[in-house]
This record gives sequence, C-alpha cells and structure tokens, in this order.
Amino acid sequence: MKKISALFSALLPMASAWAAESAVVSSEFIYETAPFPQCHASTLEFSGDTLVAAWFGGTREKDPDVGIWLARREDGKWTAPVEVANGVQSPEKRHPTWNPVLFQPKEGPLLLFYKVGPDPESWWGMLRTSTDHGRTWSDAVKLPDGFAGPIKNKPVQLADGAILCPSSSEDQGWRVFMETTRDLGKTWTTAGPLNDGKAIGAIQPSILFLPKGELLAIGRTQNQHLFEVRSPDGGKTWGDMKLNALPNPNSGTDAVTLQDGRHLLVYNHVAGDWGKRTPLNIAISTDGAVWQAAAVLEDKPGEYSYPAVVQAPDGQVHITYTWKRQRVRHAVVDPAKLSGKPIVDGKWPGKE
Repeated sequence: MKKISALFSALLPMASAWAAESAVVSSEFIYETAPFPQCHASTLEFSGDTLVAAWFGGTREKDPDVGIWLARREDGKWTAPVEVANGVQSPEKRHPTWNPVLFQPKEGPLLLFYKVGPDPESWWGMLRTSTDHGRTWSDAVKLPDGFAGPIKNKPVQLADGAILCPSSSEDQGWRVFMETTRDLGKTWTTAGPLNDGKAIGAIQPSILFLPKGELLAIGRTQNQHLFEVRSPDGGKTWGDMKLNALPNPNSGTDAVTLQDGRHLLVYNHVAGDWGKRTPLNIAISTDGAVWQAAAVLEDKPGEYSYPAVVQAPDGQVHITYTWKRQRVRHAVVDPAKLSGKPIVDGKWPGKE
C-alpha cells in the first residue's frame, strides 16, 4: 500500500499539469519553413474575421536584413509568410526592423506599428495601415519625433475613442511611457516617464482594465520581478511604479483583460534566473493584484518567449510566441477551463 500511495502522490503534480493543459485547445507553428533563419517578437490581432500575425525575421536580431513578416489565418490554415516592412533607407543603407504591433481600432484600418534603427537606444517608430485585413498595406509613415508607438504589446482603445499605446525607451535607462493618438497615428501626446529607469528599469508594458475606469500596466523589468503601475483616471495620470510578486528573467510578457473580467498574463515564470526563457506560463487574476498559476505552454529546454495575446470575439484566447528563435508558435486557449492555483513565495505549483 505504501508503494501505491507514494506512486499516487508522485502523479499528483502531473495530473494537475494535465488538467491545466486541457485548456489549450490547439497548438501549431504558423510556418514550417521560411526565407529567414531566425524570428522573434510576434504580434497578433483580429481584423474582421481574420486572424493576422506578424513578427521580425532575418539572419539574427539586429542584423540589417531583419524585416517584418506577416501571415493570415484563412480557411483553417496560415498563409505563407510575406515581408510587409523593412528598414531600407537607400540603395546603400538598411537598418533592422523590430517589434511589430498589430492593432484593429473599432473603426478604421488595421494598424501595423514597428520600429526601425540600429538598436533599441536609437530606433524610431513607423506605421503602415491596411483596409483589407492585412492583405495589402499602405506606404510606411514615420511617427513624429519623440514617439515610438506601442513598443511590444497592443494598444487599448478607451471609451472616448482614444488609442492608448503602452510604450517605453532604453536610451536613458529602461523607462515606461504612455502615448495617445486620437486620429489613428497622425498626432500624438505622451504621459511619462512613469519611472526613472534607475530604481526600477522597466519596458514593454501591457494595459489591463480595472473597475471604475482604473487601468493597470504590467510588464518586463531588469529587477527580476514584473512591474506594475496604476492609473486611477483612465490613463490621464499614473501612480508610483512597483515590483509585484511574479518573477521576470528580463523577458517580454503580455496580458489581456478577458470578457469575463478576469486578467490573463503570459510570461516566463523563472525566479532569479537572468535571461532564462523557459518555461512559458499562463497566470490569471480577478483583481490584477493577486495572480494564480493557470497553465504551462512550454517547459522543455530552449527559448519560449515574447508572447502576444488577444481574445477572439468567440471568447477563445489566441497566443503567439517565439519558439527557439526558429519559428512562431500559435496556441488557442479556452479561458473557461483555466482555474488558478496559488503561487506561494514566487513558486509555481508542483515545482520545488
């Protein structure tokens, strides 16, 4: 009996993992082969009934041949990747491109923000638009000087129609800004920086909706924990930035407020391991303050990072992420099947 009891106890963590993974409805690569060896920093968005994904791809991050590539999911499968933007400046000069962000406003074209430049300290924001759900794109337009647009994660559209873009910079320490446009990227205003880049070095926020018009920004830091900062008035003003209890190994995250009011966060739950980007986890929260373990998307050796997340009109949650810098993986999660387990002292349940 003791042996059977011990075996049953050993299987409990596995059973818990299986239960969580049952929320993952499907998982697939967006492409199997492509004309570029490496990829990173995917984004995805619904435009009409079409799911559109983009990422940067090239020889390696920072190489001049890195461009923005895009695929659309049609008839149950992904179209072949096509390059929709690059950093060509002249016949003799080309810069890498970085961190595309797709966003579909309630009215107007699909927006594709991205960055061009030698490095994150000196890049600038660019914008293209599509009126046919990502099939064709307008000419590229440079954002006004001093504005980069959404840096990694999707904007949110406020009740008054303004598009609030979570932004950040790396040229004077890692600092978070909020950039707002009311005319689809033609003119801009900014709030911030929301931190000094010294006590907390933070970039790449996501924006969540809390009750009574309050907003919560959460994201990546150099401080081995996620940051959070709140706005009591819909993004007009912001409070003090602080670190929360969730670990962050200097890797990008993304989060979304679900239709049922809960918040879903995708991130690498790795405590005190600078730069390690596995496992890739899903946590959920009812209030944006206390997060619970919900599922593990990847836990094998390798890099699984830079997630992007969006909820479809049918309620299903779509996630893309970097898979070993070789491909982009797309997972579909049923949020109704996500039930949280407490994260105690920063430890994922079932892990020592």
